[in-house]
Amino acid sequence: MANTMTDHTATSDDVESRVRTLETAQATQAAALAGAEATQAAASAGMTATGMAVQAGNMTTVAAGSMAFVVGIFLGLAIARR
Repeated sequence: MANTMTDHTATSDDVESRVRTLETAQATQAAALAGAEATQAAASAGMTATGMAVQAGNMTTVAAGSMAFVVGIFLGLAIARR
């Protein structure tokens, strides 16, 4: 088996070593990709949760303001009748 990089005959140990190196590189790349996907999923979930919390906070503020407005109207009417 000719080795085109160094122009000498590769032994089975050389080939096995190269295969192991490639397997290690492939496993490292797969692990890095899995980590990147997990990070992306966590970031997306975090953004969704933040958006939902903002929406809930806005709705609570609107509800509290509306209730205060209605109570203020009735208090104003009660004070005006005196």
